[in-house]
Amino acid sequence: MKISAIIPVKTFSNAKKRLNLQQAVKEKICNLMLQEVLKTVNDCKLVNKIVLVSKDETALKIGRQFDAKEIFDNESGVNDAVSLADQYISDKKFDCSIIFPQDIPIMTSSDIDNLLGFVKSKNSVIIVPSRQFNGTNALVRCPADIMKTNYDMGSYTFQMDSARTKTKNISIALIRRMMLDIDDEHDLAFMLKQNDKLDFCKKIESCF
Repeated sequence: MKISAIIPVKTFSNAKKRLNLQQAVKEKICNLMLQEVLKTVNDCKLVNKIVLVSKDETALKIGRQFDAKEIFDNESGVNDAVSLADQYISDKKFDCSIIFPQDIPIMTSSDIDNLLGFVKSKNSVIIVPSRQFNGTNALVRCPADIMKTNYDMGSYTFQMDSARTKTKNISIALIRRMMLDIDDEHDLAFMLKQNDKLDFCKKIESCF
């Protein structure tokens, strides 16, 4: 199975409005999180290609370190960013796609292996919700463009509604590390208290 990972990246200077920190600190944290997510996805042997969609030159430069396909967007929303990636993965005939946000840095490559292990049908969707069940932290689509995404509504239930128009094979995967996204200081503090990726957490702590 030929698998792509799509990572839409918001411009660092406009990201994480709910993170009440100095702008330079927020941008550094976004930079570190993207590096960690890209490294983790790149380490997963089941993923054949990373597709990075952004207009942030710093983000695109980081992506080049991992041989990511660069797609420039005008930052009109996650759904539009994914649509741009979908054109590429359709042309390249990928069988399956996984969409990851840039802010789930403590997931591991084995978490991605486990997620893809749930794929039992060539016509299926798997959703990993956020820890608060108010967002989508990973979305597996088989075929790679089986459904249009529905991120802007905020809840993973809207992704399910979109998926139901295309397939009955819809699953929810509760993968702990993948469910932790960093939106505010509470998420950041929670992450730093966990015993996951100590080296990465030290890099985050050094930002303050």
